Amino acid sequence: MTPKPPIAMLAELTHRCPLSCPYCSNPLELARMDQELDTQTWKRAFRQAADLGVLQLHLSGGEPAVRRDLPDLVSAARDAGLYTNLITSGIGLNEKRLAELDDAGLDHVQLSLQGTTPEIADEIGGYKGGFKRKMQVAEWIGKIGFPLTLNAVLHRRNLHQIERALEIALEIGARRIEVATVQFHGWALKNRDALMPTREQAQEAIRIVNKARRELKGKLVIDFVPADYHEQLPKRCMGGWGTTGLNITPDGQVLPCHAAQTIPHLVFDNVRDTSLSDIWYNGSAFNAYRGTDWMPDTCMSCDRKEIDFGGCRCQAMALTGDPNATDPVCAKSPHHIKVKRQAHEHAAKGDDVPLTYRQPPGKAAEAAE
Repeated sequence: MTPKPPIAMLAELTHRCPLSCPYCSNPLELARMDQELDTQTWKRAFRQAADLGVLQLHLSGGEPAVRRDLPDLVSAARDAGLYTNLITSGIGLNEKRLAELDDAGLDHVQLSLQGTTPEIADEIGGYKGGFKRKMQVAEWIGKIGFPLTLNAVLHRRNLHQIERALEIALEIGARRIEVATVQFHGWALKNRDALMPTREQAQEAIRIVNKARRELKGKLVIDFVPADYHEQLPKRCMGGWGTTGLNITPDGQVLPCHAAQTIPHLVFDNVRDTSLSDIWYNGSAFNAYRGTDWMPDTCMSCDRKEIDFGGCRCQAMALTGDPNATDPVCAKSPHHIKVKRQAHEHAAKGDDVPLTYRQPPGKAAEAAE
């Protein structure tokens, strides 16, 4: 069956970033500046995305604000008819630059939050003064009038701050908050001992979010990503592999999801030399896990197979070494008990485990050893 067109695209404009978050979803081997797509190639990709059917464009990184051509890219995306969302740490933005992005037609800003106090936020981000700067950027965003989403990535070291994160979202005028328990890909996978939440923390987070959704209904939309390793059912990862969205890396590789490069047998086309339409419909990586034909017997016989579409292939790869395996988060997986035990062992390490911070491009391979 021919897949429907994608509705969203994540454009990772760069892997460069002033922060060095130890949970960053970027790969351990980061793309250098000289590998990044140039302005004209990104503009062509935006036009192709719009022609393909994409409606929403998420401009991300790294930190997209380090690209000097960011206003030009926003303008080109807007001219192509795309709704533009800037995913940013706020570092590198000032009032003048935000005004330029507003003039270029930027529709929405998503601001990341590493913690709700300067001490925690600056420690996790590895950037002194980052929290203060972020709150100033939030004030400028509100002054200009951008719709704002706050993205709070939570883990063992800051899950106790979840209620304060909700308060901050209201204080800065955010319309939405994404309460995202860290997903263990990229640098987070390397930092599981330091970041894995306890089962009790995971359950408390669910209680707080459910309570807040009732009390803040009509005031704040709350999206919630639970702690995978403590769940019984897998997520419908990316809405189903190759069904709703696509990612372009800084060097032009087109992926079904941000962690797909961890699956070694997949081959990814590059937007430099292949059209997005051809990649979406005919690319081998996009067709590898589309639909249900690829599923193991456990998934194929499950009544949830078209609800969660087998869960996360990258998580199966990370935890079992086999991307075709049943997602180990699923209670029906033969690996489920092992994952639960591992989660408990990681969470029991304590908060004195040193963090391995995300390294700048060029030093990442050294950190991965």
